[in-house]
Amino acid sequence: MLTGCQLHAHLCSLGESTRLSSGAKSTALSTKAVPVKVMYVVGARPNFMKVAPVIAAAERWNADPRSPIQFERLLVHTGQHYDELLSAVFFRQLGLPQPDEYLGVGSGSHAQQTARLLETLEPVMCRHEPDVVLVPGDVNSTCAGALAAAKLNVPVAHLEAGLRSGDHSMPEEINRIVADHVSDLLFTTCADGDANLLREGIAPDKIVNVGNTMIDSLVQLRSSAQATVAATRALMRVEDGALVLVTLHRPSNVDDPEQLLRLLGELREVAEELPVVFPMHLRTRDRLAGLHAEGSTSHPRLHLVEPLGYIEFVGLMMAASVVVTDSGGVQEETTYLGVPCITLRTTTERPITVACGTNKLVDPYASAGILSAVHEAVEMGHTVPAPVLPLWDGHAGDRVIDALARWVSRREG
Repeated sequence: MLTGCQLHAHLCSLGESTRLSSGAKSTALSTKAVPVKVMYVVGARPNFMKVAPVIAAAERWNADPRSPIQFERLLVHTGQHYDELLSAVFFRQLGLPQPDEYLGVGSGSHAQQTARLLETLEPVMCRHEPDVVLVPGDVNSTCAGALAAAKLNVPVAHLEAGLRSGDHSMPEEINRIVADHVSDLLFTTCADGDANLLREGIAPDKIVNVGNTMIDSLVQLRSSAQATVAATRALMRVEDGALVLVTLHRPSNVDDPEQLLRLLGELREVAEELPVVFPMHLRTRDRLAGLHAEGSTSHPRLHLVEPLGYIEFVGLMMAASVVVTDSGGVQEETTYLGVPCITLRTTTERPITVACGTNKLVDPYASAGILSAVHEAVEMGHTVPAPVLPLWDGHAGDRVIDALARWVSRREG
């Protein structure tokens, strides 16, 4: 029986498939390690931090001569984030290999971008015939990668599965749900994710709690990040002492001109007391460029800067008195570090960060609430100890590869 990829290849005259059936593979390779081709589909900044530890773990696995399986890497960069400051610098700092395929889908509406992703990913999957497609996170590349593979009958593994905010107005929530429900293997970061998937009817044998691979990257580069703080401050002319670090990019916070200008006004008020460093996501920068915002952005201690490299950003996060964000990943990183975090959203897919006491949800439309939360966090200081969360220990990537190997062995058997 032809797989979806093989049928597509036949219809498109792409050549005869070279994929071995699982039975033939077991017979032909019974005396040596079984090769398993893993296609990693990444496209946006958060994906890179999540997948780098898995790729490194696969290399360590392959280096062991006793390994019955050899993982072949195929790294596909969709180009959803294509700017140097959101892509190439992260590859360098995280030690990621150069992509085997770069698709260059670029930006656009969610529908346009997802459609281009599906259209470009399908022939890549058919040409390379992966044994499994691994998709991290919750961006459009995640959803499209999972969908394209599932429609071609290629197994899907979702890294960071099971997160739910309950807010279907967020595109990321739709991406998470779709990816989870077409996946064959779901790697969760915490017990909350397990519970969400079980409640939605996902079979328990598909779910593996591996911990948080984003924390792996943080653990690996924490010392390097700490060493950059003084130079980063000097470059931005940010005085020594307490500072507030800000990241905002959600459509609900930056796409409405009135809301974006209001938030900038509040940051100016914060800057009256403490320096504010705001590395602007390209989306936010583009929105701001279309506004007459000089009055809202001009303050000697409100530093609107270009996106930072991963190491430099983590360094400032570690130095911050409080972080103001709407990012999911930043909520996790600040929790691991024990840095107070204010999340300008009314829901979060990472409730564990709120339960730990490091993260506080604040309605972004409640001006007094934002300023009050910043003051409270600064006055309290880092009095909330960094929590020790199960499996957030820097070894999640190894657990992903171990689980993949067990899954392959069951299928081969």
